[in-house]
Amino acid sequence: CVVWEFKRIVFVIQSQSNSFHVSRAERQRADLLQQTQSLTQTPPPILLLHSLTDNEGDWSILPVLPYLSLLFGKNSSWLVFLEEETNVKVTKLLQALRKFDRRKEWFLGKPLHDEESTIIHHYAFAENPSIFKYPDFSAGHRLQLPISACLKKKCYLPMLLQVALYIWENGQGPRLTAVPELCTEPEHSPTAQHCATTLSSPAPLCGEPVKKEDIFVAVKTCKKFHTERVPVVKKTWEREAFLLEYYSDHTDPSIPTIDLGVPNTERGHCGKTFAILERYVSDAVPKTRWLLVVDDDTLISLPRLQMLLSCYDPSEPVCLGERYGYGLGQGGYSYITGGGGMVFSRAAVVRLLASDCKCYRDDAPDDMVLGMCLNALGLPVTHSSLFHQARPEDYSRDFLAHQVPISFHKHWNIDPVAVFNRWLKDKSRSTSPRGLNKSTKEEL
Repeated sequence: CVVWEFKRIVFVIQSQSNSFHVSRAERQRADLLQQTQSLTQTPPPILLLHSLTDNEGDWSILPVLPYLSLLFGKNSSWLVFLEEETNVKVTKLLQALRKFDRRKEWFLGKPLHDEESTIIHHYAFAENPSIFKYPDFSAGHRLQLPISACLKKKCYLPMLLQVALYIWENGQGPRLTAVPELCTEPEHSPTAQHCATTLSSPAPLCGEPVKKEDIFVAVKTCKKFHTERVPVVKKTWEREAFLLEYYSDHTDPSIPTIDLGVPNTERGHCGKTFAILERYVSDAVPKTRWLLVVDDDTLISLPRLQMLLSCYDPSEPVCLGERYGYGLGQGGYSYITGGGGMVFSRAAVVRLLASDCKCYRDDAPDDMVLGMCLNALGLPVTHSSLFHQARPEDYSRDFLAHQVPISFHKHWNIDPVAVFNRWLKDKSRSTSPRGLNKSTKEEL
């Protein structure tokens, strides 16, 4: 029975091409192989998504479709999608799948829903946003356990809700079915004994946290926000920065701000961002390994960022943040959405500026232009779900419950200082970011 079941299962690990993520995905594959080999001599295919496509921006299952078609033909199959940090107990997963008739189409996972209509989901189901359920990718990656119908679909994955909408197909496809065994409990939690999936540590730490002296922080602002937004930065997270500059269209010594000679634009800010990149590699500022570019209404935890960056090699061209996509599957590209913060290694900035890629207008969307440039250079965009381009209330409570978030964005209809204190300020820690883990978990 187990041998037959494994012939109908394909594991797909949503890996990324950055060396840290490749290493995590390889460890996850080795663990799956070890578990399955104890059950059968013919283990199921375990695919690393980043190795199946040259387009880092393609977050769909399209790269694995030719392989699946060759392997299974028209036979029905379970596609088990996993994030790198998702732990799997294979025997419990098989037990959970046995409850479902394989002859039918299923879309399985841990359901989330919006409390209110939100910009990150384009205000879908505005009259009753809680009516439509979408999957928590961490409980079993992306499409969770999508069915053979996905072989016929282009399952693009820019947002959680859009995945569910695409598979639902206006009522023609299956809705998300809740599976209690697909969990986001901590790996060693006593409440996770029934779980087929659990999560590793929500706050990665791969060694000594990056020193604050190695991060240069660039805050984009303009004159009209000098008295509204900049004071919030100063009250919350500015004190954690060792090297920080405010870039504006007006010089204000009281902040102080630096006028880069780029007129303010109502949107886009591409000219200002590229001027920041040029300044970063010049002799005007101290040389650091990392550059963080944020908006003046970004709320961010720099100590948590120091922890996360310990996992990345600054000698590689690293571009890190919350990844979005434009025109994926149609010659499009990935980009780091600017509101949640964009992190670049010095190596990435040097490669960008050495290319011919430039803003086509000063008010062009800076994050998207950078995405186009990175795509043209063949440099990967690395996603972290700990960056957020919107407010905490724009995300499902259950989605945030298993995170130690690094950033949020926008002050609209909130008290930004209170939001920072609740979500991003660590109540008690040592002078080193190593003291974060326990306090942040208790806080969440």
